[in-house]
Amino acid sequence: MSICENMLTEVSLLLLILETSLCADRVYRIDEENDPGTFVGDIAADTKLLGIISPKDDSNIWFSQLHQENTNTSKLFNVTKTGKLYTAQRLDAETLCKYNVECFKMVDVAVQQKKYFIKILEVKIIIEDINDNKPEFRNKEIELEFYETDGKGTKKSIPNAIDKDVGIQNSQITYLLKNNNDDLFTLSVSKNMDGTSKIGIILQEKLDREVQDSYQLQVIAKDGGHPPREGVLNLQISVRDENDNSPVFSQNIYNVSIKNGYQRSTPIVTLSATDLDSGKNGKVMYQFSPKTSESARAYFKLNESTGEIWVVQKFPTGSKKVYKLFVKAKDGGNPSLGSVALVLVNINNQENNPPDIDMNFIAKSPENLPSISEGVKVGNFIAYVKVTDDNEVSCYINHDHFQLQALARKKYKVVIKKTVDREVENHIDFTITCEDKGSPPLKTEKRFSVQVSDVNDVQPTFTKDTFEFLTYENENRNFPVGFINATDPDLGSGGELSYFLISRDGSVLPFKISHLGFISTTQSLDREQHDIYRFKVLVKDNGTPSLNNTANVVVEVMDKNDNTPYFTFPSVNPFNLDFHHHPQSKSDITTLRASDRDKHVNAFLRYEILGGNDKHLFKVNHYTGVLSFSRTVYQNDAGSYNLKLAVKDNGTPVLSATTTLSLTLTVSNTTAKMYISEDTESDNRIHINLMIIIVVAAVIVSVAIVVSVIVCVVHKRNQKENHYGATQDFVGERRPSGYVCEQDSPKYDVPVAILSDPKQIRNSKTALFRRDPHSIYKPGQSWKGSSLGVQLQCITPELHQIQGNPPDFSVTRVIGKDQQHMVMSPDRFSEMSTMSSVTDSGHGCSEASTAHYETLPGLKSLQEQTPSTGRKSLSQTLIKPKARI
Repeated sequence: MSICENMLTEVSLLLLILETSLCADRVYRIDEENDPGTFVGDIAADTKLLGIISPKDDSNIWFSQLHQENTNTSKLFNVTKTGKLYTAQRLDAETLCKYNVECFKMVDVAVQQKKYFIKILEVKIIIEDINDNKPEFRNKEIELEFYETDGKGTKKSIPNAIDKDVGIQNSQITYLLKNNNDDLFTLSVSKNMDGTSKIGIILQEKLDREVQDSYQLQVIAKDGGHPPREGVLNLQISVRDENDNSPVFSQNIYNVSIKNGYQRSTPIVTLSATDLDSGKNGKVMYQFSPKTSESARAYFKLNESTGEIWVVQKFPTGSKKVYKLFVKAKDGGNPSLGSVALVLVNINNQENNPPDIDMNFIAKSPENLPSISEGVKVGNFIAYVKVTDDNEVSCYINHDHFQLQALARKKYKVVIKKTVDREVENHIDFTITCEDKGSPPLKTEKRFSVQVSDVNDVQPTFTKDTFEFLTYENENRNFPVGFINATDPDLGSGGELSYFLISRDGSVLPFKISHLGFISTTQSLDREQHDIYRFKVLVKDNGTPSLNNTANVVVEVMDKNDNTPYFTFPSVNPFNLDFHHHPQSKSDITTLRASDRDKHVNAFLRYEILGGNDKHLFKVNHYTGVLSFSRTVYQNDAGSYNLKLAVKDNGTPVLSATTTLSLTLTVSNTTAKMYISEDTESDNRIHINLMIIIVVAAVIVSVAIVVSVIVCVVHKRNQKENHYGATQDFVGERRPSGYVCEQDSPKYDVPVAILSDPKQIRNSKTALFRRDPHSIYKPGQSWKGSSLGVQLQCITPELHQIQGNPPDFSVTRVIGKDQQHMVMSPDRFSEMSTMSSVTDSGHGCSEASTAHYETLPGLKSLQEQTPSTGRKSLSQTLIKPKARI
């Protein structure tokens, strides 16, 4: 770099420092409650610091926020190296700043080049308050009391509202009085020294508790935000009573006519006075006024509490016919207030008739009966009443819905006092009572009945808010689901209902509903695709205007066993698995896994082995699917096994799936030692059982031989020219369960594999044993016996023991002239018995008859040592019986 360029750079930096020292700091504004990472401003661009620096040096300029010990500003904002300012967290003006002041934070930003500061910028960030708080009163409702004696200008203070916003505008509160009755009250608002408001309720005129004893007002507090938010304070104002009302008699003059012999047990009249005040101020007592003469008081008695006047003695002959009684009614206030009524008692014998009542209704029903509509409004004039009587009369109706109002002398109108509801009462009975002012007063009560005509004013109602139904999958369309019950007490078209189904998401529902509310399917349902349907049902009446209602419907689809289980392991069919076994191995081989799209009992799976387990070497846990060895594994068990596995569910009908597991088993050489040791230990245990089995088998075979010999003798006499094979067929017909086994081997017993019921093989120990050759048997003898489903196999002349108990069987050896015969009589049927039906033209055991069994070690060497003597030399034949005895 040349000297000129260095000087130019230094001059530029000097000018930059001079310029920035004279410039004002930057000010930014941001609203509160923004998400962290909100962009505030570009300090580098706004201060134009990079504009005066050479492009070669601007890459060495960066910005950073200085840490401030006494503030947490560094936690509120982030400054990038390029000079961009962001928020580090959500800003809350109410938490960061004081009330009713400008909310801002200062951030010191350092401008650095290499290892020294160029300038320290002081950035002011104003946090704009948003109107996120509404004014709130400490209590939602308060009670105030005014006395009847309180005059205009009486003031009661109430608490003010508080707005938590810190902005001047957002925290500015104005108050408004709502629901003011006849401008009886006004709201007073004044400011305290701290800027809060002092508010109160001012009475504008005197209150009368007898006119209205309580008032409900609302004070609305509204802030200055945009939009403004408001809070409400409910005021309950009660009026305390003062004794400012005198008792008032129901009439000023009572005109009573009685006969001279009037009974003393009945009052002649009962006075009635009422006081609008409450408590003791409204309690009325009666007494004779001083204006009542002593002569009148001598014949009458007044009950001070009830106002009843009684005759206390008979009037003298020739006495005056009219008595004037002045009665005063006074209350219990202090001071007491009272009023006076005049009672005129006429003593005569003239007749007095009861009033006659005549009523005319404006509306009539189709049956020409008095009728009113349930839509009639309060105050409507529905009937005209006219009373006929010589005296003055008073009439009244004691009923919740009707009121009697006077039109003229002895003329009245019936108006509605309370709305009527046909669904509650379809007709209304009421009584009009009229009483004259005669002596004694006579009364007439006339009963009327009016019908209530219907209007469509009740919306349909469901019996429940949510209807829950259960239905089955895979059913045909129109399968019933359930009944929606709605009622409408209106009459005519207003009570006729129509139903509609409404999907929540606009999808097409697989249901329909009839006009009676029965829900059925429109298609077959599949639980695996949709197990629960939630929708609404709309019911509307046919009135004018039509009214409607909705209810929720939940339909749960019940599962059917329509899905076949499937294996998830083995995942392919067939599946190849190699397994190496050594004596220390656990019995578990692998775990089968299967799944079923059904649920509950239909998805409860059970595992089984169907085939390929001829040695009964394997077992599977029916419920966990764990495949394991069912017995001790020996070296001769090594090989390949094609296990046919099945999984079944527990539904009805049962569904299943199968797969094949090709298992290649490798057995460690150390297994043979354990195998020999176990044989030696078990030899003594099976010796006693073996002797018992041999004895029992010998007895059974002996009996069978005797029977067979007798049959053969009889048969030879009848068919001398028949072949020896035909003789055996004949014997087979006479003994359907007999099998004949022939063997051309005079020196050795044929080793036998005794097979019993597979269930017993799995749960017990099976012993394979050898017999030493017996030279005492002569080769000319023959024998026949019963063998059910037994297959023969050759084994070595060594003792082999497989885990399990030896099955029950019998063995008998008889020496004939030409050959040795062996009979095995198992005491139980084998599951493989149906596979033993084979025949051979040479009357020997075919290869097919032994194909299902394993050749044990030593068989091959035995066959090699035995010289070949032709096809029948070592062959064995099982002849299937034709029938079972």
